[in-house]
This record gives sequence, structure tokens and C-alpha cells, in this order.
Amino acid sequence: MKQFQRTAIATGAAQFVLMASGAMFAHGAYAADAVKQDEATTVVVVGQRAALESAAARKRTADEIIDSVVADDIGKLPDKSVTEVLQRMPGVTIDRILGRADPLQGVGEDNRFAAEGSGVSIRGLSYVRSELNGRDSFSANGGRALSFEDVPPELLAGIDVYKNPSAERIEGAIGGLVDLRTAMPFDFKGFKGGVTAEATRSQQRGTTAPAFSGMLSNRWNTSLGQVGALIDVSRSKVATRSNGMGVGHYFPRIDAVVGDTSGQERWVPPGVNWNTGDYDRTREGVYGALQWKKGDWVSGLTYFRTKYKLATAENQQFMQVNPRNVMVSDATFDSHGALLTGTLTDPQDKGLLIGSNARSVGRESATTDIAWNTKWKASDQLSFDLDLQHTRSTTEGWDNLVALNAYMAKQVVDLRGDIPQVTFDASDRAFLSDVANYNWDSTQQHRDVAFATQNALKLDGKYTFDHPILQDLRFGFRQTERNSLTQANTPNSQWTGLGASWAVGPATWQPLSSMISLGDPRFNKFNTTQPFRGFFNGKTSVPPLVVPTQGLTGSGSPPPGFFTLHEFVQAVCKPDHLTDDICNWKPAPFGDPIARNKQGERTQSIYGQLRFGFDDLRFPVDGNVGVRVVRTKEMAEGYTLLDATKPEDAASGVPMFAAMSNKQNFDNTYTNTLPTLNLRMKASDELQFRFAASQGMSRPDFYKMQAYTTLSVSPKRDPDPTDPNKQILRTIDYTGSANGNTQLKPTRSNNLDLTAEYYFGKGNSLTLALFNKKLKDIVIDRTTVVPIKDVTGQSHDFLLTSPVNGARGRVSGLELGYQQYFDMLPGLLSGFGVSANYTYINSKLDVGLPGNRTWCTPTTPETTIIGALGGCDTDGRYLSGDLPVMGLSKNAYNLALLYDKGPVSARLAYSWRSAAMTAIHTWGTYDTSGISMNPDDPKFNQGYSANYVLPAWAGAYGQLDMGIQFKATDNLTVNFDASNLTDALYKSYNQQGIGMKLYGVNYTGRRFTVSARYAF
Repeated sequence: MKQFQRTAIATGAAQFVLMASGAMFAHGAYAADAVKQDEATTVVVVGQRAALESAAARKRTADEIIDSVVADDIGKLPDKSVTEVLQRMPGVTIDRILGRADPLQGVGEDNRFAAEGSGVSIRGLSYVRSELNGRDSFSANGGRALSFEDVPPELLAGIDVYKNPSAERIEGAIGGLVDLRTAMPFDFKGFKGGVTAEATRSQQRGTTAPAFSGMLSNRWNTSLGQVGALIDVSRSKVATRSNGMGVGHYFPRIDAVVGDTSGQERWVPPGVNWNTGDYDRTREGVYGALQWKKGDWVSGLTYFRTKYKLATAENQQFMQVNPRNVMVSDATFDSHGALLTGTLTDPQDKGLLIGSNARSVGRESATTDIAWNTKWKASDQLSFDLDLQHTRSTTEGWDNLVALNAYMAKQVVDLRGDIPQVTFDASDRAFLSDVANYNWDSTQQHRDVAFATQNALKLDGKYTFDHPILQDLRFGFRQTERNSLTQANTPNSQWTGLGASWAVGPATWQPLSSMISLGDPRFNKFNTTQPFRGFFNGKTSVPPLVVPTQGLTGSGSPPPGFFTLHEFVQAVCKPDHLTDDICNWKPAPFGDPIARNKQGERTQSIYGQLRFGFDDLRFPVDGNVGVRVVRTKEMAEGYTLLDATKPEDAASGVPMFAAMSNKQNFDNTYTNTLPTLNLRMKASDELQFRFAASQGMSRPDFYKMQAYTTLSVSPKRDPDPTDPNKQILRTIDYTGSANGNTQLKPTRSNNLDLTAEYYFGKGNSLTLALFNKKLKDIVIDRTTVVPIKDVTGQSHDFLLTSPVNGARGRVSGLELGYQQYFDMLPGLLSGFGVSANYTYINSKLDVGLPGNRTWCTPTTPETTIIGALGGCDTDGRYLSGDLPVMGLSKNAYNLALLYDKGPVSARLAYSWRSAAMTAIHTWGTYDTSGISMNPDDPKFNQGYSANYVLPAWAGAYGQLDMGIQFKATDNLTVNFDASNLTDALYKSYNQQGIGMKLYGVNYTGRRFTVSARYAF
């Protein structure tokens, strides 16, 4: 391993000669430690300890501040997904939900638990760039980075995370840069191969899923030069089950407790819901590489393709209760007046309105990357590097749901523990299992298709100086052209009612004559009973529930069964309402203007970077200084849309608006200059310090630049107390939503880093990093008032919500890392080691909120705008204050106990992160059903008197994983891995004035994997 301790200069030169394909600047897990000018030699890194030593050496000799993970054998990164690998690194955290950032690629509520993790943040920021072998790589997800969960880890040789990239790196990594590295044929001395077979079993699901990967590589000397070829394939499956419990938002009540007339304010949720979902993921990958070298020329061609398929089948019970009508008896409350235990009822309605559903959610994605690279050494001092790349990514998703409803007499809840408990007596169980108590409620269909392509050309040069201080000058040019298109069903027609309770009744405005009861033989179809066996592994239990069959929710758009269900509606529809939307259902249109996002982007960049070294100083200093200049042109096409006022609405006093459908083309051009500085001082052979300063930029995600604005005029009506057949116009909501903003600027940052790195023994290290990032032009959603005229010329204020560069922020903190094997211990004990890191981050987000405000009721355009920025409670009080940067955990750590001795390697690793705010205004956290407790509000203590917005938080989460590896022979290794040994629960919360209130808890249980790997 001493070869790894060479200076950055020697290592950089070795890497440059070795990288025949130009696919990566740093050598891979199997890369050569040293390269003679005329022939590469390779030291093969195998085993857990050697991989850790290699990763430490990469960090030590890098020109920049990085952290690395290296595979310990062919196809053997230390975890089962790229996201799980990344979470072990200092400053890196991952999300635990299957969120889709692009609203066109979901229905706004894709918050399913992700067993393998999902999105990645570095130092608390989601502005993360992704690369494959040093080249830009991405998924067609509406963003700019790869969906790391899509990438097979079996194809990778290692992962590097750059914390403060230099000018020669592609721009866009404010948070950090993740470079996924693959092996190349010249990384091996000659013939090399390996195959791995494994089986993974989920304890909760009780299903075993197989996986396979294999690699072959060889190199030959021919009359045409030295050539090499490599092929790597993988296919893996995961099958898990997630159970969930949820609690509704807490609402203020002074009259909710049965028999209590004191008027004391209590906080009561509308009930508890539960769900179960089976998650199946298949991930496939193929990677091939060809290399050629002769004389001063080196060339390489790479092909990388990944395919990802997931399918989730779910059943859920959910509450549909008006929170103003809920009553509670036999209740206990905490010190803030929040309900702890009690029996919930709804005497004003027919009972507690609950729902049950069947849901199918799926996605198929693929990313293909083809790259060609040629290096030419023009002279001893001058060399050039030409790189061409084509990337294409596609994705298609669906989300179909069918729901039933029923009126239940009561719900007995206990909210004191980690998991909400619901108690059912014999009558409750009998009710929930009787199909005659259920009615058809609603359907939801969703389909989206997206693709993105990018062509990139990069030409780099390096001039090496014969000088005691100046080492080399690096310079280059890069040009890209990227196009993307996303299409989906029209959002406002994806959900449609079947027998919704509001639509049934004697009033002339109600379209249905009766509920669509499953007790009616005509409608008693397509249902089954979900038993919820083994719920939360016995930590809680819920009774069987009647649900729609999963066959109704297949991958079609819409599934064929939807047509039959909507025929049920016509059977109970009143004759004079047959043309109403609910009675005359049509499938949601696909790809119309409101649900279509077409964009283009062109970039040109140039850079220059000078590397230098002062070796004669008492404490030698080396480093680089550079600048990168980037020009970006964004293009988009879209519409501004407004439906014409319906005649029946105009007759009731709604202003007349003409239909608006204006097609528009937009472009936006900007230039950024990004200087960088990296310095390293060697205090001794073991101790070195680094300082880095840079300016960075991150372009807005593509989905935030969608060029579509939708305006709506929504009349709100109440029943006429004097005539049940009429409704009274209560108010009119003038709203708008700009799905994007074509004039967004990139978020920019000023970055400072200071590190101390102490390396001792073989691969042992102790490191400390301090960092500070100041951000401006952060993109947030903001509501503004836009005047729109009706046909008479009268102006009306529309509340238009759109993304804007509307916030500033600061992120600062420290990273502490420690890694050591205790060789000084006797005998078998000398195989023990420890790897640990801790990250502390402090942040502040300034969205321009005014101070000294208490209430966001009565509801006005001003209070709605401010409440959406800082949060408004269900009682109408502002929640605003000092906000953290979204997605940021203040504390995070990883602790691993290691063992390597003889044929045995083992790891017991625990990863933990503290709570993090995930959003201010997101699905499930806002509504109009708040109850204003403002004494100056004319609607004091009335239902639907406060528009609340509750900040959403991910709870603290820690997970313990284990891996044991036994090298049976020189070629055969057997592995056993276990995930989530502590049976951890993932929790989410909503921030309210009474504290952080549990919103949901998910459980997936343990996973076990057995594998065998044969290398030759």
C-alpha cells in the first residue's frame, strides 16, 4: 500500500496515462497504483480492508477535497444500492421515500417508504451533480441528476464524492459531485473475470428474490497496438413489504369533548389510518468497454445501460371526516391539549366516513450512455483529450387507484407510543368485514412518459511546465445540447368521483339518487378482503378490511375496469344530471398542453486551471487555481390556460371570463463566471491541511422551468338554509398555478472549506473538515397577486403560485472522520477495526417573511401568501420563524465495527440522521378545512375558516446493517448480509404550534442476503 502514498503530482500523472478511455480522471478500484510511461502495471485491490485503504489513499492524494468508496472485489461495493453506499460517507444523507420531484410524474403524494433509499443530499443540500466516469449523467426525472437507486452497484468499481470541485470539473455541484466509476480493461494485467449469485429475503414479505452479476475482461498485444475489452452484466430483484400507520392533522376545538362545556381548547385529529404495500424492484445493467493504445495515442469506447422497474400493490384505510364534526369521549390529553387516547365519533354525519382502496404504482426507467474518448500526447509537455458522449434516458410511470367508503360508528385510538394503536371490538370488526357496508367512492388514473437526451463534446489540453513551482496548465472547452419532453394525463381530471357522499341526496343540485352500495347485487363486484397479517411484525394489529381487487388498478391508463365502475354511476344518476361530469365520465386526456413540458438547453463552457507546488518550503504547499466561464441558454414552449365561465355559474353571479389558450415560446440566456482555489500544505508525512474556496452554481431543475400557467375561477357554495334544493354562492376563489418559471436563474453559492487530515499506519486516518456555504437565488414557490380582466373589463386579483428565485440561505458545519485497524492487538484481536464519521450542519433559510405577525386569518390574499411561505397552523396562527434549509439534518453519523483476519471479513454498520424539514407546502400538509381561533375573525370557531399549511418533517432515523464475508478458496467467497437489524421505524411529522405531531410511521422489517462470488 506504500505506492498509494505518492504525492499528488505523481498520482495525477499516473492516472492520466492510465485512463485510456478518458471516462474518469481518477483510477478505479482495480486501477494501477503506478504506471510506467510505456506500460501500465496494476495492483489488484481485494478485500474489505484493502478497499478501505485504497479509498483513504484516494482522499489523501487527490487535488481536491473528496471522499471515496472502493469495491473490495469484482462487483462488490459494500451495500446493495448506490444510495446505501453513499449514506456511509461523511456529509451525505439519503431520503427514505419514493418521492417524484416533477409534479407531472406523479399525483403529488408519492411518499411511499423506500427500502433502499432514494434522493441524495451532500452537506444538507440537494444541489448534487452526478457523473459516470467523469461525464455528466442524469435520469429523465425532471431534474438534473441520476436517480441513484436506478444504477446497479454491481457495475461500479467505486464512487467519489467531491465536496468543493475545481474549475476543470463540470459546473453545477453546489452541494457536491458524485462520480460513479466503472472498471476499464487496462485496469487489469490480463484476463480477469468473476461471477456472483445471490438471494435476498425480506422478513416482512416472506419472499426470496434472486440476483446475478458477472464480468469478463482481457487485454492483448497486437500488431495494431495494445487492445482491451470488458463486459459486465447484472440483474437483481428486491421484494419487500411496507406497513404504515398515519394520524390526521390536529385541529383546535373548544367543543369536541362529549359532556365538557368548559370551553377549554383541545387539539383533536380526525382519526388514524393504516396501509400495506408490496414493493417489487428489478434492476438490470450492462456495461462494455473497449480500449486501444499505440505510441502516443490512447482511445476508448464505453457503453453503459441501466434498466429499472418497480411495482407497488397497496391497500389503505383512510379517514374522510370533516374535522369540525369529530367528537371525542373517554379522552386524555397532553400538556398542550393534544389528544392522547379517546373514542372518536361523528354524530353530525352518518358516522366516521372512512375509505379503503386498492392502488397500483409502477415505473420503468432506462438510461443509456455511450462515450468515445481519444488522448494524444503531442509532445513531452503537451497533450490533448477529446471526449464525445451521447446520453438518453426514458421513464414511464403509472398510478391507478380505486376507493370504497363506509360510515363507521367509532374509532378508539391511543396515540402515546411510537406506533398509533387502534382498538376494535367485535362490532367494529363485524362492520369492517361486511361487504354490504361499503360503497364505491372514486377512481384515480395517472400515466406519464418522459425522455431526455444530451450530446456533449469536450476538448481538454494540458501543458506541463519544466519549472520548480509551476506544474501544469489545464484548459478546455465543453459544449452540450439537451432536450427533454414530459407528458402526462391532465392533472385536474385524474381523480373522479363514483359515489362520493357529497353527490348523493334529494337536493336538485346533487346528481346521484343513492350511494353505489356493494350490498346491491348489481355493484357487488371486484372486491376482496385484505387480512393485514403480520402487521408491523406483531407490534400492532388491525382487522380485515374490504378493498377493491388489485386487478382493477393495472398498468393501463385507465385500466379497463374503470369503464365498468363508471357505468355503476350511470345506474344511480338522476335523469337531469346525465351530462354532469360525475355521470358522464371520460378518461383523463394524455399529453394535452397543461400536462406537457418540452424544453431545450444549450451550454458552452471554457476553463483554465493552473497547478503549482512550493516543495522547498518548510511545509510544502501545492494546489490549483482556476476559473470556469459558462453560458447557458434555456428554451421552453407552453400555454397560459383559463376555462370559459360556465353559463350556470354566470347565472349565479360568477364573473364571465373568456377561454384563454395562448401558446408561447420562451428563452432565457445567462453567463456565470466561477473561480476556484485549492491549496494543500503538508505539515509532515502524516499530517496535511487543505483550504478550498470557490463560487458555484446550480441550474434550476427542468420541471421548475415548465412554461405552463393555469388560471381557474372556482365558486364555493353552501346549502341554502331556506331551500335544501338550492345552494348559495359563498365566495369565489381566483387562483393560478405556474408549473414553472422560464426566467429562473441558477442558484449560486460562495463556498469555503478547511480540512485537517492525519494519516497513520496502513490506511488509518483521522480527518476534520469545516465548511461554509452562502447561497442566493434559491428557488422557492411564492404566491403573488396577478390582475386578470373578465369580459366586461372588470379586473380580478388571481393568486398565482409559481417558482421564483426568492430566498437566500447559509449552510455551515463540520465533518469528522476516523478509520483504524488495531494491528497492535494480539492474535485474532488484531483483525478488529473501526470506521466512523460525524457531520454537524447548521443552516438558515431566508424567504423574506415579514415579522411581528400572529394570525393568518381572516383569510386574505396577503395572509395566504405569507402563510404558504412560513406555515400556518390549523387554528390560523402563523408558524413562521427561523427556517432551516429543506432536507437538512443537523446531526448525522456512521459507525462501523470492522473485522479482517485470515479468510474472514465482517462489518457491523449503523447509520443515523436527525430530523429534517422536507417541505413547507406539499401534498397532505395543506387544506382549507382549518378552524380559525382568531377572536377577531368573523368566522371564529367555524369549519373551513382557515387555510392551513403545515411544514413537513422527516423524523430521525437510524439503521443497523451487517455483513460477513468468508473466503473459502483463493477464488470463491461466500457472503451473508443483513439490513435493518434493529427493526427501525421511519416516521414523518407535521409541525404545529403544539409541537411536532406524528403524521406517519412506516415499517419494512429486516432483509437478509446470501451470495457467492467466484473470481478468476
